Amino acid sequence: MTARILDRLVGNTDSFWSHWRKSPGVFVSGGAALSPFTLADIDAALASGFFREPYVEMWQDGRRVQATSFTSSRTVGQEAPAGFADEAKIHALLKDGATLLLRCIDQWHAPTRDLLRVLALELGRAVEAFFFVTPAGQPGLPLHRDDADVLVVQLAGSKSWKVHEGPTDGAWRAGRVRSDEPQPAELFHTVLRPGETLYIPRGFAHRATGQDGLSAHLSLTVREIGVADLSLSLKDHVLRGGDGEAAGEGPLPRSDDALTAAAAAILDNARRHLADLTPDALVAHARQRRMDRMPTPVPGLSLADLAAAWTTTAGQQGAEQPDGEPRVRSA
Repeated sequence: MTARILDRLVGNTDSFWSHWRKSPGVFVSGGAALSPFTLADIDAALASGFFREPYVEMWQDGRRVQATSFTSSRTVGQEAPAGFADEAKIHALLKDGATLLLRCIDQWHAPTRDLLRVLALELGRAVEAFFFVTPAGQPGLPLHRDDADVLVVQLAGSKSWKVHEGPTDGAWRAGRVRSDEPQPAELFHTVLRPGETLYIPRGFAHRATGQDGLSAHLSLTVREIGVADLSLSLKDHVLRGGDGEAAGEGPLPRSDDALTAAAAAILDNARRHLADLTPDALVAHARQRRMDRMPTPVPGLSLADLAAAWTTTAGQQGAEQPDGEPRVRSA
């Protein structure tokens, strides 16, 4: 498959893969539009009145802002649910230096969802999308590690990035780097501008500060599988043969002999499929399993099409009497 989305994001894919899981790097885009999601889409989401927490979040001075500071409740019927994004509060916080974070854009913005489906196929791994807006001179999130490889796509303004060394072994956790733990050494410092993409390897600590103008960037997180994913895929292969067909499903055994026979059948099936399973196949299955959980469009769910179809059907039925004669309306 031609890596058309990755080409668009990093330009030189050979150079990108030379950095993969090894070191951070900045890449110049391939020239096409980098993101289907823009600041105008944020305006539309906030103006809709339906946008709410946890899809929207704000940070200031290295801390997550309390939700009530940027959300409001709405009266819906006899209830007053809270957590709706409040445009006025969000704009006030941005003017005061806070960072706006939009989570899981691929779950609610169809063009981003479609782009990520293609990029996931190119990378062979599940991908999620986040969006950050940070005023000039203000810090974003505190120094932290992500449990994902990250592609930072700068779309407006500029942002200063500092990337620190990654974990030295497997004993690390995602999240904020605590002040009471050894601080990772700084490896890389750059100012990212529109048309550029920063790659941060999984686990490499990083932080950013708004530079010029209102900084806006799309953060694409490439999710790698873990041991738990491998275990679940092994279960699929052993008990279902990797094809979704559960072994031994059927009526409940009515005797001890029937129960033992069912157990024997399940074990035979497990041994047969396990004998053919390779480590590479297990990894590929686990990655695909994660990709299958990415948001997808649901075909055929269009109320407009449904209304049109019903209108057509009703018109055809109403045009004729039961005996086939034209229906005549009385005055």
